Amino acid sequence: MRFAEALSQPGLGAVAEFKRRSPSAGDIRPGARVEEIVPAYASAGASAVSILVDERFAGSLDDVRAARAATGLPLLAKGFFSTEEELRELHEAGADAALLILRDLDDETALALMRAAERQGLDTLVEAHDVDELARATRLEAPVIGVNARDLSTFAIDRTRQLELVASAPRDRVVVAESAIHTRAQGAAAELAGADAILVGTSPMRAPDPGAKLRELVSRPLVKVCGLTRQDDVDAALEAGADLLGFIFAERSPRRAPGVLDVPDTALAVAVFVGEQEETPADLVQLYADVAGTVRGREAALLREGEPVARVLDLPWQGEDPDHWRTAAAVEGRIMLAGGLGPENVREAIAAVRPWAVDASSSLEREPGIKDHARVRAYVEAARA
Repeated sequence: MRFAEALSQPGLGAVAEFKRRSPSAGDIRPGARVEEIVPAYASAGASAVSILVDERFAGSLDDVRAARAATGLPLLAKGFFSTEEELRELHEAGADAALLILRDLDDETALALMRAAERQGLDTLVEAHDVDELARATRLEAPVIGVNARDLSTFAIDRTRQLELVASAPRDRVVVAESAIHTRAQGAAAELAGADAILVGTSPMRAPDPGAKLRELVSRPLVKVCGLTRQDDVDAALEAGADLLGFIFAERSPRRAPGVLDVPDTALAVAVFVGEQEETPADLVQLYADVAGTVRGREAALLREGEPVARVLDLPWQGEDPDHWRTAAAVEGRIMLAGGLGPENVREAIAAVRPWAVDASSSLEREPGIKDHARVRAYVEAARA
């Protein structure tokens, strides 16, 4: 399978990177061996593997050759390439794709390299890190566009700008979010902005088990703890490993939050409204229909910047529906499953529905709006098992 094709498959793909060091972070995993790391990435569900060939990253073409011998996954060679001869060497070493960094290339050179790569059977990942470079990549008709959160001139990270660029990238291209992704929620933020894949290297390479870390980053479902009203409960949910933290602003809810509490950028805050939404600093909005006589309707839209990115399927308010899981399992697209979930049944629900995310609130409480931290931990652990 070609590199671009591998990244265009359904769901969030991952380009897992092998690197021993970087100019910005210094040593990451000195002495790391391709023969050990790359097969672990493949077993963990990587869509493709990225290999640094530049000596500033302690890499070389020999690493591409070793990776080619270790896996059948598409291989992306990363470096600072500017000549057709360099692309030829990459292809001969076994690479399937090459990185082209627009910061270092004018349009004429970039286009010539894209065409040269195509003649040799190489795909290209054309990298942009600002609005102008994204416009150039679009104009050059790059099939695969990488959006780097890191400014390669200053090494500064700007994830907010990255997500804005991902969201504005053309939808008929394969879009890869690069750098600064260390948690599932950060990967999900890129996914919901429109990324087809994430490129991750530092976080798995620093982990004791790189394959396990990669599997964690791309695994689903995400886990949401909702109905939070106290910072102490937010912190407990984060410590337990929750990805999404929900704050309810429905007037009639006994779990109405005082506001969106402090959520670090390793997780996502979700503001929950009924009928009409208000401005908040939350990353996402969960908007339910206003149904007379109830606190909320059964379905909600999960919104990012006002655009629907997932559906929330819930039980009727204070009601039962024995077919809830079966009905939810038949719905296509991203589904957040809610309603009656807790430590005792969330694994069974996940097996039956295969949702993108799960959501629990009242079952995790010792009283309305006050979480039982032991139940929160048990729920997150069960959902992520």
